Amino acid sequence: MPAPSSAPDNHAQLTSPSYRLAALDQDFLLGESMRGVRFLLEFAKADETLRRWGVRSTVVVFGSARVRENGPGRQAHWYEEARRLGRIVSERGGARLETGEHVRDNVIATGGGPGVMEAANRGAYEAGAPSIGFNITLPREQTPNPYCTPDLTFRFHYFAMRKMHLAMRANALVVFPGGFGTFDELFEILTLRQTDKAPPIPIVLFDEAYWRGVINFDGLVEHGMIDAADLDLLRFADDAETAWTALAEGGLRLAEAG
Repeated sequence: MPAPSSAPDNHAQLTSPSYRLAALDQDFLLGESMRGVRFLLEFAKADETLRRWGVRSTVVVFGSARVRENGPGRQAHWYEEARRLGRIVSERGGARLETGEHVRDNVIATGGGPGVMEAANRGAYEAGAPSIGFNITLPREQTPNPYCTPDLTFRFHYFAMRKMHLAMRANALVVFPGGFGTFDELFEILTLRQTDKAPPIPIVLFDEAYWRGVINFDGLVEHGMIDAADLDLLRFADDAETAWTALAEGGLRLAEAG
């Protein structure tokens, strides 16, 4: 009689993509059907860390990644004033303090990259305060600067989720000169304020001559695209101390020591 054939092994089953744990299956997690799950993960990871650090509120600083500390024109001035602002906000706003509730307020938050973002994070670093870098995956320019607190240095794939984290804890916004990305972030916040989708916060544009030179705000009113009252959403400043005063006069909420 012929010998019975041996039973097949289960190698094919063990190596099949369907056998992978879903949480460890990158092909599955990075597929189109899991986009909503990836949104949730990008929200939850940063949110959990910020809660663990006690970050209750932030002062968000936007500005160009192309600005250099010794750059041409007014770049050196913008860099130094963003650095000063990061230090001033961190020293006076409550980022270094832990209140009786063990929370931090007005923590500097930036896009985490070079240029103006680096300068603001650097000022906070020099003040001995934590600061946040919400980085985004881009083909160029975007790598984390060395002054963000390492535990608070995040990377996002989705612009929408990054902007949500930038907006949701913001007590104030200061926008230094920048290009398309800076405009995108500025008008996102302005739209949320104009439509009352976000609570009232002071919004300060740094270097009035730059902003009035690149955006005709009065022209928007003249053409009926916005109401004259919408311009009250904006303030201007030309140095870090004036920017801090504009934030305070605009209603920046300060931490109460516990």
